[in-house]
Amino acid sequence: MSSGDQTVLQFHPSSTSLTARVHPVVIFNICDYFVRRPDQAERVIGTLLGSVSADGTVDIRNSYAVPHNESSDQVALDIDYHHNMLLSHQKVNPKEVIVGWYSTGFGVSGGSALIHDFYAREVQNPVHLTVDTGFRNGEASIKAFVSVHLSLGERQLAAQFQEIPLDLRMLEAERVGFDILKTTMVDKIPNDLEGMEATMERLLALIDDVYKYVDDVVEGHIAPDNDIGRFLSETVSSMPRISPLAFDKLINDTLQDHLLLLYLSSLTRTQLALAEKLNTATQIL
Repeated sequence: MSSGDQTVLQFHPSSTSLTARVHPVVIFNICDYFVRRPDQAERVIGTLLGSVSADGTVDIRNSYAVPHNESSDQVALDIDYHHNMLLSHQKVNPKEVIVGWYSTGFGVSGGSALIHDFYAREVQNPVHLTVDTGFRNGEASIKAFVSVHLSLGERQLAAQFQEIPLDLRMLEAERVGFDILKTTMVDKIPNDLEGMEATMERLLALIDDVYKYVDDVVEGHIAPDNDIGRFLSETVSSMPRISPLAFDKLINDTLQDHLLLLYLSSLTRTQLALAEKLNTATQIL
């Protein structure tokens, strides 16, 4: 058989050069909706919003859940709800567009290809983000995938999910909340003051580790590392020189701002609860 008569089986990657960067608020939203999911639902799915830069980095900054029902051979999405939520989000931030979709669970499932086909009609090269809300072994498995098409000649046979690099960057305050999510049972989510206290305790522990390392190097117990030394020198030199009185005033002002925000948020929740009860009573009458 000549080479011209052969049919070639080949993969067609949609965009293997993509990389994804997800913001912590997206992970928090996914976990929150998973906790409040319907009793019969095994997983939740939703739309990812953000932007795509010129270098192929997908910046995932926001998300919203989409109600769905799925079985072994079909998936039903509430498309009207999806479009209404998209319009509402774009009224607030018109720069955020659909960049993909998410699902909870460990890896992709049988119905993922059907859902991915729907989002492929909404946006080119959608990213599929999976979040393991079970936090197996105390760690969160968060992965991003793109679709790779398998074709035989001109006939498309199937689609395969290919993992792409994913970057999850968090501030220290966000990492405190993320660590709380990995705990199987918690009494309550820490407030701003408790989160600040936990952050300060961790900072003091890190400072003690640095002191111990420097003392061990000076006493000759361990060999010095020039990279660590330069890093410590740059860190110390970057700290602003501020007097103790000015530092105490800065901390006190920050605490007062947090207390004011807590008071205003509590007052807002109370007003919303009263308005809801009054509205319900009016409808009954």
